Amino acid sequence: MRIEQAKNVSDILRQRLAVDGNRPSYRQFGDGQWQEISWNEFGQLVARWQAAFRKENLQAGDRVAICLKNCIEWVAFDQAAMGLGLVTVPLFYNDRPDNMAWCMNDAGVRLMVIGDGSLWPEIARIPTKIERVVCVEGKCEDAKVVPLKNWLPNTAGDIQYSAAGDDDLLTIVYTSGTTGRPKGVMLTHGNLVTNTLSLTNACPEIVEGDRFLSFLPLSHMLERTVGYYVAMTVGAPVTFARSVLDLAEDMVTQKPTIMVCVPRIFERVYGKVQEGLATSALKPKLFNAAVAMGWRKFRQQRRWYDYLFYPLLDVLVGKKLRGRLGGRIRYILLGGAPMAPHLFETFMGLGLTFLHGYGLTETSPAVCFNRVTDNEPFSVGKPLVGVEVKTTDVGELLVRGHNIMKGYWNNEEATAAAIDSDGWFHTGDVVEIREGRIYITGRVKDIIVMSNGEKVPPGDIEQAILSDAVFEQVMLVGEGRPRLTLVCVSQNNNVDELIERANARLSSFPGYAKIAAVTVVSEPWTVENGLLTPTMKLKRNVMEQRFANEIESMYS
Repeated sequence: MRIEQAKNVSDILRQRLAVDGNRPSYRQFGDGQWQEISWNEFGQLVARWQAAFRKENLQAGDRVAICLKNCIEWVAFDQAAMGLGLVTVPLFYNDRPDNMAWCMNDAGVRLMVIGDGSLWPEIARIPTKIERVVCVEGKCEDAKVVPLKNWLPNTAGDIQYSAAGDDDLLTIVYTSGTTGRPKGVMLTHGNLVTNTLSLTNACPEIVEGDRFLSFLPLSHMLERTVGYYVAMTVGAPVTFARSVLDLAEDMVTQKPTIMVCVPRIFERVYGKVQEGLATSALKPKLFNAAVAMGWRKFRQQRRWYDYLFYPLLDVLVGKKLRGRLGGRIRYILLGGAPMAPHLFETFMGLGLTFLHGYGLTETSPAVCFNRVTDNEPFSVGKPLVGVEVKTTDVGELLVRGHNIMKGYWNNEEATAAAIDSDGWFHTGDVVEIREGRIYITGRVKDIIVMSNGEKVPPGDIEQAILSDAVFEQVMLVGEGRPRLTLVCVSQNNNVDELIERANARLSSFPGYAKIAAVTVVSEPWTVENGLLTPTMKLKRNVMEQRFANEIESMYS
């Protein structure tokens, strides 16, 4: 049964348990095998977490942090905390310990749940306000640290559900800021329950018979809202992948029907496909023909011979590729970053259906979304119900509605800069709106969006690197790429040394802000040679064209 209305996010779980207690809820790998629990069993687990929270004398409004890979415990923590009125602070499990400590100090976190206790001593080098650390595995000789198996009671009473209203704070999610340090995005129950229900209503084709495969970090709002809250709303069970490295095998064995994904995954799949095609002269011809016919089929532009040959080519090419994804994928909910047009044409031509959307952490996250019955993948779709959009004179997308954050935690200045007096959130993205669909064309600010969805402010990183005098001029590269690289002017040609010195200047930035490769060019960048504006700003597009070969060599 699809949930149509809910008072808050906690109420979604209450309704799900009432109608689907014995149906499967979550599955994950443990003790050498895949294990599945029912909704009733999950509800009992949530009640046990709440009993443990109460023993810590936590009060409504207190902040509690979680730093785990995707798992049942992550979801149980979130539901237990929100039911008691606690504010969750999700942390990326692979972030730097000092960055985690900074976020928790900024939020005033009292309790932290961590995957491996051995990580705590690294975090604890920076004094924090944390009173209790619960570790799921591993050991740590610290009075604050307790293993989960000892902290969690074996039984508990009934679940406590939240009585929160729309404006009550549910979570603080830290996202990259323009100062190098993350900003805490405050999202309310109203933000998330309405965004969840709007997404669910926009895609009625997703039903309780579907199965989600979860592998993007739950610490990011894309996976949390779409892969967790939406799945719970429609009643579809979720399987937690073991890891990104095991993703290919998990897809084959678990056979999901729904994936929440970022472009980077399909960049990798495309690369492996191209490697395989290089082994034969015939394979590329069959592959390209299958893609072309499949794309025309999607576009409803089929030629007469497509009807004859497409079924055969689909068996030879398309079905094999879909089999590598488990063979049952119905929809891939894509977000986080733009995907190259040739990837859409390739994979949709081979029978996959992408539903491309757009949003930010500050928008809970979804602003717009392609519908199954109105799918233009090169756009990011039409706004969700309850979301208003418009553009400024320079084409910047402004958004207003139920999904806009409450503000930035402890940062009124940044909040005022992001949300104007009329309630419009300034996204920083330049768009075109045609026939109601939104097309992303650029950015007001040069924020780099990597292919994994991470957003990086290049100006701040460049300034930090330039604080080392060995670098005369620098330009950060990484838009749509899996990692960051650097083009620079320097008298030092030792690339390894330059990488090390650049990263040494980025110690206060999030963990993903690391330089993977450097190209040194000899000619300084000037106004005269067309690489700088009259106000001495980098002409990034011109420079990327000028140094295109050097940039590609860093990613080859």
